[in-house]
Amino acid sequence: MADLIGLAVVFLILALIAYVLGAQGIAGFSMEIAKWLVIIFIVLAIITFFFR
Repeated sequence: MADLIGLAVVFLILALIAYVLGAQGIAGFSMEIAKWLVIIFIVLAIITFFFR
């Protein structure tokens, strides 16, 4: 599960760099991916916590 958070951070950094360079489309798409990775991580962490 730590890989999901790592990927989310990578996409967040990519989004920030793209936004600074003026590519708002790529920045928005990267933020969406990062958001969904964090949501998936939280759901999996909750499932793991309850079924362990």
